[in-house]
Amino acid sequence: MPFRILVTDEVDPDGVAILRAEPSFEVVELPTQPREKLLEIIDGFDGFVGRSATRMPAELLQRATRLRVIGRAGVGTDNIDIDAATALGIAILNAPAGNTIAVAELFFAAVLGLLRDLPRAVQSMREGRWDRSLFMGSELKGRTLGIVGVGRIGGQVAQRAHAFGMEVVGFDPYVTDERFDTLRVRRAPSLDDLLPDAHVLTIHTPLTDETRGMIGRRELPRLPGGAIVVNMARGGIVDEQALIAALAGGQLKGAVLDVYTKEPLPGDSPLRAIPNLLLLPHLGASTEEGQRNVAVDVCIAVRDVLRSGELSRAINIAGGAGESLEDEQTAIVLARRVAAVARAVLADRGAQAIQRLSLRCGPDLASAAPLLLSAAAAGVLDGVLDTDRLNLINARTLAEGRGVELACGVSATLGHPRAIQVSLSGAMQEIAVAGIASVGSPPRLSRIGGFHVDVIPRPTLLILTNRDVPGVIGHVGTALGVAGVNIAEYHQARLAQGGEALATVTVDGSIGESVRQALLALPDVLSATVVRFTDA
Repeated sequence: MPFRILVTDEVDPDGVAILRAEPSFEVVELPTQPREKLLEIIDGFDGFVGRSATRMPAELLQRATRLRVIGRAGVGTDNIDIDAATALGIAILNAPAGNTIAVAELFFAAVLGLLRDLPRAVQSMREGRWDRSLFMGSELKGRTLGIVGVGRIGGQVAQRAHAFGMEVVGFDPYVTDERFDTLRVRRAPSLDDLLPDAHVLTIHTPLTDETRGMIGRRELPRLPGGAIVVNMARGGIVDEQALIAALAGGQLKGAVLDVYTKEPLPGDSPLRAIPNLLLLPHLGASTEEGQRNVAVDVCIAVRDVLRSGELSRAINIAGGAGESLEDEQTAIVLARRVAAVARAVLADRGAQAIQRLSLRCGPDLASAAPLLLSAAAAGVLDGVLDTDRLNLINARTLAEGRGVELACGVSATLGHPRAIQVSLSGAMQEIAVAGIASVGSPPRLSRIGGFHVDVIPRPTLLILTNRDVPGVIGHVGTALGVAGVNIAEYHQARLAQGGEALATVTVDGSIGESVRQALLALPDVLSATVVRFTDA
């Protein structure tokens, strides 16, 4: 019996052709269907490929008893009930890389248009004037391009900037030195170090708590005179009110926005009144080639799911690894949290770009090792990537795409048949963190570096190193108590009397930066690392 695939929403023909080329596939191509019609027919299909026009709520997915895979020809998945699809075992695929070139080219089109004042020049000509003397532009050559976020799109922008004769400097704590070298981008150690050099500043990062308002009233004055600011990433990364003030006050030559805090941009937005601000209606991925690319990417992924069960591109959590679901989930949680602890400790030591992740597990977890490696990769990437749903299926692909070398194996020397150890290395530093995923019990951390510990990695974990002297535990407890932080579990370990000790402290709620600084101010505390597990 052939696999039947429904394709709708005018998906590009080049993508559909990939599905039609499979002898075991029957492809049914229809225009966008009303909800009632889709409810009638969806039960007859094994696969679905569409864009944003077709909504797939839980009611529809529950009717789709044959459906194994949903392919979204684009980046967003807001039109799909992901939780319902996951519960029903339906893989969801999208195409996050298809818009890379489109955004990179739009960046240069917009910046060149701004530098040459092309929008006003075109309007002048349409109005019957010849205002040649009014439109004296300037060039990109010799300017320095500052890129915040040297990932997929930022890397493509950097490569093209060299062709314009630009110098390129970048800031991205999550990318390795090797990637900077390959792209010929000078690495800035911090955003503050990048800003004074950036004649043109562009942002290509996700919108997170860390990046929200990243470019604001403090940062904009640090740019050189006559600088240009471009945001084609996410609305909210650039403070719009601060940008308006900088443009009106002459601090900036101009700016380009393709994304906004509120979309569509309201008709009465003050941004519309700024003459040296080029506004675009979120055009980043709007090219024929971009739409073709996302169609091809997602149709290949749908084909591979139906043909061979390949789920590495799915964005929702897949099923097990040969163990009972309960046992497997305990080990998955532990692997992800062990990796998150290791990453946080390395980051506090200045090694934020991870180069290698190696996982070893005890013999009782041997069949789950590939899945546990995915969980560990997710732990390393938590809070780093611009993705709606980092999960066990796509984590390894995403990590490898960022230059992280992955390895896993089974070892009988870890001290427990259900032990998991994750070793991370980066910036000439390495740390190993281990734990035990016992059947029927919560996972526990058993080792951090050279220290043996015994603590359940609850949602917020504080890791302290301190001198092994009397009174430290009391001082730490007092500092947390003054801050209103309740201790759930406190474990102290040391290598030798009077030397260095390590404490693992689980707390209720969260620990802010001010509390962390208060702990670091204690006389005998050497380091304080806060880990907030995003999978909690």
